[in-house]
Amino acid sequence: MKVSRRTLLGASALGSAALAAPWVARAQSAEFTYKYANNLPVAHPMNQRAKEMADAIKAETNGRVEIQIFPSNQLGSDTDMLSQLRSGGIEFFTLSGLILSTLVPVASINGIGFAFPDYPSVWKAMDGDLGQYVRNQIAKANLVAMEKIWDNGFRQTTSSTKPIQGPEDLKGFKIRVPVSPLWTSMYKAFDSAPASINFSEVYTALQTKVVDGQENPLAIIATAKLYEVQKYCSLTNHMWDGFWFLANRRAWERLPENLRTVVAKHVNAAGVKEREDVAQLNAGLQKELTDKGMVINQPKPEAFRDKLRTAGFYAEWKGKYGDEAWSILEKYTGKLS
Repeated sequence: MKVSRRTLLGASALGSAALAAPWVARAQSAEFTYKYANNLPVAHPMNQRAKEMADAIKAETNGRVEIQIFPSNQLGSDTDMLSQLRSGGIEFFTLSGLILSTLVPVASINGIGFAFPDYPSVWKAMDGDLGQYVRNQIAKANLVAMEKIWDNGFRQTTSSTKPIQGPEDLKGFKIRVPVSPLWTSMYKAFDSAPASINFSEVYTALQTKVVDGQENPLAIIATAKLYEVQKYCSLTNHMWDGFWFLANRRAWERLPENLRTVVAKHVNAAGVKEREDVAQLNAGLQKELTDKGMVINQPKPEAFRDKLRTAGFYAEWKGKYGDEAWSILEKYTGKLS
């Protein structure tokens, strides 16, 4: 599927209806009607691929499994939806491991600041031993994580006040971070002023200057129109972030094994396609964001990594994750602490 920024945005209004309204009428004949919630706009590749996934699952199960899609925080904030997933109010939910860490601490390990240099090293780790280790820990929280983690992308820093050229520019910087200890810890190591705000409130917080900046992958900066309230975009690549496709364990085990196989197959296939979409989208987004008026710069990572090392950030998180998890991470990233 050829994905372009224009296609994604043009599909937004139509996609909202396609992802929500038709499901109610069709759900009557399904043996299993499950809700899938996420926090991303309809225009994001996640929701486009999720629609294809749901259609493929319905077709291959002969209508026995119907998946209703609820994008854009329709069912609440990330923390609300995680609670609903755990209670069974939602059967499926895609959540950043960095936020899931409030429940499963090691789930944030892929987001350690300035750890992964590029995508090949990310997929090697997350499709390999590191991803398997995290999934095993998620299982202990009575959730099921599908095998392929979806891409949220390398995270970049935006600001309404100044470009971020080096760690000194983060000193005193009022930056929105997700509700997750790892972000708060990292930005405190940079002597910033991090504020934990759910994504649904980010645009308003930037618009009203509650915070001066935020950090997110380019695809989210674009689809959430953050360029309307931010002037500078610094390509810091400071964290890689992905979405675990999570299932409520009881709901998952209610599905007969043959249906679980079909659902998992299409969820994982959609995740791999979404990775390709995000890579393709990011390739063209720098120019498009520039055209929208953003000023883009690309700082070097070494000074940021050195600052985190001397501030004790890596040593702190090695202690929190434990030697086993940290050694698996460094197998893919090289020595950090």
